[in-house]
Amino acid sequence: DDKRYSDMLRNINNHLSVYDFDPLSTKIVIVAHSVGIKYHLKTLAGTPWEKHPAIDPELEKRMDALAKYGVEVYLCKITFDRQKLDTALAKDAPYIKLVPSGVATVAALQSKGFAYLKVG
Repeated sequence: DDKRYSDMLRNINNHLSVYDFDPLSTKIVIVAHSVGIKYHLKTLAGTPWEKHPAIDPELEKRMDALAKYGVEVYLCKITFDRQKLDTALAKDAPYIKLVPSGVATVAALQSKGFAYLKVG
């Protein structure tokens, strides 16, 4: 999982580099659902992923750096509900937002001209 997430962050960085990291030239949104939300939680304790290996703290630093260029993360509320997780577990970073449904959000973004790139 960490490798896929790391690869995604690298690909986002590469994409932004083409636009000279100008947040007005391109907009990137990560829509996370299922196991993908674990990278955006304050803790894995009490979650289905608590026995997974600890997440490399470097990944959070890399995500924070990308957020400075306008990258946002939308977390699927349906995942929180199905996993019986409190939405308060989501990190308090300003680039993280809860959305009612990750899949519906992807469709809505596509209708606005966003391209969908699946990771994992």
